Amino acid sequence: MDSGAERGVRDERGSGTMLMVGVCAVVMMLGYAAMLISGYVIAGHRARAAADLAALSGATTASQGGDPCDAARANATAHRAQVVACKRVGDQIDFVVTVTASVAVALTAPGLPSTVSSVAYAGSEEVR
Repeated sequence: MDSGAERGVRDERGSGTMLMVGVCAVVMMLGYAAMLISGYVIAGHRARAAADLAALSGATTASQGGDPCDAARANATAHRAQVVACKRVGDQIDFVVTVTASVAVALTAPGLPSTVSSVAYAGSEEVR
């Protein structure tokens, strides 16, 4: 009898294994990309929330005569964020507190930033 190897016919055993290895690699890369994107989205939401709450805390403290930036820093720290910049413009009645908060991203990749920042304003609308 003539075997397939002797006739020059190629053996296709193992080709399904290589196909599944390729499919698994693609699925793993898509999963990693989804985790990476969702990590940045979550960090962005956390940064926005921390900046908003810190600005409101600073504005409340400023209206009571205190230092708005100290209150903003304390509030941001309680929300696991860092105040990058804080500024108060105006007088005791008409003022705006501007807070820039930064949050670290849990999962990063080379070439992408490791923190996400957001700016929030609180106070009187007339002065900006």
